Amino acid sequence: MSPASHPGLADLFRYPLMSAIVERRSRRVCRGTSIAAGDLSHQSTNTPAPLSPLEEAVLVVTTGLTGFLMHDGPVDGGKELGTGSYFMQPQARAAASPDNTQPTSFFLINDGGVFLIKKLTRQEAMRLLADVPPRWADWSEADWLAAASAVTQRVFDERLQFPRQFPYYHMWNKALSNRPGTTLLLPVVDMTRSFISVVLNLLSEPEAERALFLDDWQPFVPKSPTDVAAWLAAGLGIIPDRIPYQPVGGIEWARSGTVNPKIRLPLGFGHTFQVDYEAILLLQNLVLTAQAIGLGGWLHASPPAPLIFERDPANGVFGLGFRMHKPDKEWVQWPPVPSTLPNPVGLDGILQALCPPYLHSMDEAVDRVLDEKFGNQGTYRDVAQFARAFRKVEDAATYLHTAQSYAPKTIEYMKLLCNYIYDTYGRFPAHVDAFHVPGVWMQCSHLELEYYEKYFDPALYSRQAAHDAVWGSHGR
Repeated sequence: MSPASHPGLADLFRYPLMSAIVERRSRRVCRGTSIAAGDLSHQSTNTPAPLSPLEEAVLVVTTGLTGFLMHDGPVDGGKELGTGSYFMQPQARAAASPDNTQPTSFFLINDGGVFLIKKLTRQEAMRLLADVPPRWADWSEADWLAAASAVTQRVFDERLQFPRQFPYYHMWNKALSNRPGTTLLLPVVDMTRSFISVVLNLLSEPEAERALFLDDWQPFVPKSPTDVAAWLAAGLGIIPDRIPYQPVGGIEWARSGTVNPKIRLPLGFGHTFQVDYEAILLLQNLVLTAQAIGLGGWLHASPPAPLIFERDPANGVFGLGFRMHKPDKEWVQWPPVPSTLPNPVGLDGILQALCPPYLHSMDEAVDRVLDEKFGNQGTYRDVAQFARAFRKVEDAATYLHTAQSYAPKTIEYMKLLCNYIYDTYGRFPAHVDAFHVPGVWMQCSHLELEYYEKYFDPALYSRQAAHDAVWGSHGR
């Protein structure tokens, strides 16, 4: 079947990007929903109309792989420029992320259950990308369905459900969010792998520019006058009326020459190290894709963490059911949240963070990232992957030969930093959860058109009104 033989796909690729931007609106009322709003009420006579497999497949693929990176960031800039930034993944995705860590995973929620949209391993990605035409516009309906099937893994047999009350839902979300017939996409961001990868790159700066990390939740308390003298000798200074924060690795690392004590990075300043912006960009892609298909699209607040992770069917709570790792610490004065709260570390065997209890130690976590980058099967050992982006295979081979692993002192300090966080707070990370939830999800639906026809300017939902004629009727 050619792409043009499906009218919905053909229309999708004719719809201009700028039109999607201009015509995008939050359209919240899905088919089959009644509205109780006084004089603006509406009583639906429709049944819910779930998205078709093809419509969902387009949304699923929109969150995923788009080919291969262009490796145009040199990894050997010399002493003045440092060593460059080592990408975590060789494949390109539909949105940018720092160092291409691609930390965002999506859960798809519909009437049939909850599904993880998997991030494929390197060889799996190679096989998938080899099985379909390079341009989405050339894909057939079967290509879209096969690509979505290859990355979709069932997690639960029912959709996520929560009591329709605050703090799970608020305002009109109680009545309109996560309704029967809707498809939702929920992002979660792996902060363990991305934290290690990004900080390793930060620690690859030249020694004169390599930062000392400070724990901004722990004041530096000198143990003796000798410590004070050593602190001063390191050039860190004692600020009047304020005790400096604890240097990770202690005074010895501050004076070692491996890091520059005058360039200081507080752990809390990093928070998510901006890697969560990938999730937001992918959500915007979904917003525009839903508009292009002619679906109702609504980006809005999901049940917040940690509530989104709860799973207590006896009390009507059907959340993600993540393992929550409780810090084994007692505090005289508690540090800020989330460091004292149970840490969502993953779904056993499905989606697991790089930290205990899934690993024996934080040393192992750092070694895992190093192996994913520089091991025998790592990113920087696969000429075939890199060659896909270069005109000549030998240029790809030269790039990989230039990309050497991190310096031993960089790895040593990275392990020291990760162990410090875990030993101090009983969890990793401390300043953000292992799986960070941005707190929003994307709802896609067929609209309750009778409600919109009754109250709204037709120009504001014209593409949605034309949807069934293009993609097929869903029982209106």
